[in-house]
Amino acid sequence: MSSSLKIVGKYLDQPILVEKLRKAVPIGLSACAAVYTLDKTVQAPTSEKKKKAFIRNGLILGATIASALAAPRIATAITGKKAVTPFKELVRENTKLIDEFVRKNQTGNEVGRILQKAKSKVLAPKEILTLTGELKGKDSKEFLDKLIPPPENVSSKDIFSEIGWLSIVGAIPVVGGVIGGIAADKATGANWRKRLPDKIKEGSYQYLANIFLCNVGAGAALGILEKNNIQSRMARGLGMIAGIILTGVIGGSKIANYIGDKFINPVLCNERYPKGKKHKHHDERTPELIDIGLHTDDIATVSLLSGLKWIEPALPILYTVSGYRAGIGYRNHRDKA
Repeated sequence: MSSSLKIVGKYLDQPILVEKLRKAVPIGLSACAAVYTLDKTVQAPTSEKKKKAFIRNGLILGATIASALAAPRIATAITGKKAVTPFKELVRENTKLIDEFVRKNQTGNEVGRILQKAKSKVLAPKEILTLTGELKGKDSKEFLDKLIPPPENVSSKDIFSEIGWLSIVGAIPVVGGVIGGIAADKATGANWRKRLPDKIKEGSYQYLANIFLCNVGAGAALGILEKNNIQSRMARGLGMIAGIILTGVIGGSKIANYIGDKFINPVLCNERYPKGKKHKHHDERTPELIDIGLHTDDIATVSLLSGLKWIEPALPILYTVSGYRAGIGYRNHRDKA
């Protein structure tokens, strides 16, 4: 990896920057949801439909975003993963670390200024370059690695823990979207029971094809690479992407459709799926361009399993899309919202 990429990586993985990104996500998500809801409302042709569009999208997005933001904390509590360090605690840790280093080592005026800034603020890439260039030796390297911890490849023993955490984080917004969709149907007078199968099938499609099986594929590939003692970050990344393509992109939609046809339709039968009749093949959900776009969260999975910490705060944004589509019961252009 070139020195410039290392500096960019150090910049993005600053704990204070990651925490600031985490705090910015709720505001950004809420703003996007408000704009999207307004756009859907304006596009509706009549005042009555405008009202229903506003209620539907507001409730579905509200439930999805709330659950997506809560998902990392819930997943952390379930899996026992180390909790996120609050901003104030980060400042205290940085202050103690920097004061101790400065007391034991002589630093120039510019380095001293940058270190004082690093106690509570995000450093610019140029400032990080200055620190790495000026602070040499084993003690200085250990200090810099404590100030901005380097990416660590997830080991084979940690794979399933990380995959479990990611899968829970992805499942909660999908469930939240379905709950929001039911609430929206009730609030707008729609037949929520009739529309429920599509929500559950879309939810299972989103979760299996776009989230869970992709995580499993990445984890399986990572386990194989670990077993063969392959430590190259590029090789691990490419291997995980291959695992994602094989299990999620190719196999995920087929598995999700099979579950929908064999299990969800018979259990949640209604006018469209009466008991005793064969369910039509054309009801299967086929992959679309936006589904391929949703696999950007798989890149996040690969990055997170490769030790890049700045990806984690963005996960609620990526999984909100899946939750929303589950909430509207999207089935190949039969958009109910």
